[in-house]
Amino acid sequence: MISTPPTFSKLVLLGFGSLISSACAAPAPVAKSEASPKERQAGERSQVSLTVYNQGSSLVREIREADLQKGMNHLVVPEVPATLDPTSVHLSTEGGDLRVLEQNYQYDLPDTRTLLTRYIGKDIEFIRKDGLGGDRSFTGKLLAVEGSAGMNVEGPDGRNTGLLAEINGKIEVAPAGRLALPSLAEGLILQPRLLWLAESPKAGKQKLELTYLAGAISWTCEYVALLSANSDQIDLTGWVTLENESGTSFKNAGLKLVAGEINRVEDAQEEAFADRGYVASRMKAAPAPQFQQSEIFEYKLYTLGRRTDLANRERKQIELVSAEKAKSRKVLIYDGLESNWRWWINTPSYRNQQNFGQTGNTKVGVYVVFKNDKASNLGMPLPAGRVRVFQNDPDGKPQLIGEDRLGHTPKDEEVRLFLGKSFDVVGERAQTDFKSLSKGEIIEETFRVKVRNHKEAPVSVDIVEHPWRWREWEILKADAKWEKVDQNTLRFPVDIAAGEEKIVNYTVRYRY
Repeated sequence: MISTPPTFSKLVLLGFGSLISSACAAPAPVAKSEASPKERQAGERSQVSLTVYNQGSSLVREIREADLQKGMNHLVVPEVPATLDPTSVHLSTEGGDLRVLEQNYQYDLPDTRTLLTRYIGKDIEFIRKDGLGGDRSFTGKLLAVEGSAGMNVEGPDGRNTGLLAEINGKIEVAPAGRLALPSLAEGLILQPRLLWLAESPKAGKQKLELTYLAGAISWTCEYVALLSANSDQIDLTGWVTLENESGTSFKNAGLKLVAGEINRVEDAQEEAFADRGYVASRMKAAPAPQFQQSEIFEYKLYTLGRRTDLANRERKQIELVSAEKAKSRKVLIYDGLESNWRWWINTPSYRNQQNFGQTGNTKVGVYVVFKNDKASNLGMPLPAGRVRVFQNDPDGKPQLIGEDRLGHTPKDEEVRLFLGKSFDVVGERAQTDFKSLSKGEIIEETFRVKVRNHKEAPVSVDIVEHPWRWREWEILKADAKWEKVDQNTLRFPVDIAAGEEKIVNYTVRYRY
């Protein structure tokens, strides 16, 4: 982060309600008795730092120098991001004596249609083939530009659809030929910039500290994990992926990342990133962390211990966290209802209907569980992100065995990753009895749950059931040990020998 010199004044908000954000509008005229101020340009960034949020925006702090004249100045701040939010601009100056009277955010960048529109009513050059392999030139007056003019050409000589021109005294619709314009039209700029009408009480160089929000600078976290052969240890490496689509580059920038759900008035931008194609070789642990973690408000702040470059339209990856041989375990869970019960829970019209709650599945989910604590060589708040888990095959080559999304995870919390469905362990769930008693005020139903282990080794499986018909329920009988996880979840932990089947029967009673 930029250290603000002691002589800098407090930040002054420039994004006031009357802010002009026009591409072509000139600053408000000064008094007639004064000469029009000469346009002056601030220098390149001498320092820059980025605080990037995981919701698709960034806070940019930069220091520049400007040579000002006494009195009014048209001050240009060049090469700002195309995604700059002009209502968020703050300025600090040495001495606090520079006064900004107007701010214009100019972003009218040239494209074909914009450029042609500026030449309506003016002469332009049409270059056509002469039939002998050469070119011949015609001068004509551009009369109209419509739609995506100049973007679509047809025929061997290239007809400019959407254009209307007068050439040699005749009106041509979609005139043929390449177009040649004498210059870039007035008012068009090559890069977005800020233009200030600023009043300075003295002449000379002044140091400016500029702070603003910009979109399209984002970061995500991606993790790569290598699971040991017996699933009791896991190596984890977290990578920060920075993406800059802001329209400008940042050289030698300080970098901070904020993880957390920060409330913004505008809709949060969803992050959509292509497959990064991580390789297993990146899972080697670094000798020391590159980021230092600290707190800010109710969020987590990660500060890179060095400066870095972030070019426009660049995707950069930096290691965030690394741990070796963290203790882990594999967990098998058979949930015969999965999430279906959530659609029916506590619905009175379903409570006496026997056929509801019978839809089930046969797949047993596979999870890897570890704890984010110092004992596991972790203990650092983990930002949300995708986790890819690998395991070495019999040839010692890492193979992808599943991936899941990790939510923001504080230290000392357990991490549970869903990796897929077991091939050799299957389940079966059936209702074996249903009774409606006391005129429907009491419902009793019995279930039989089977889990078969086709492996050549024993397994432990958590059978999960959901009393969904009503809030008031009790287990009348069960032939296996069980525990109540929450109001809508039962857990039956079972051990199953190789090649065997485990059956659990239980009866639940609902009272209305």
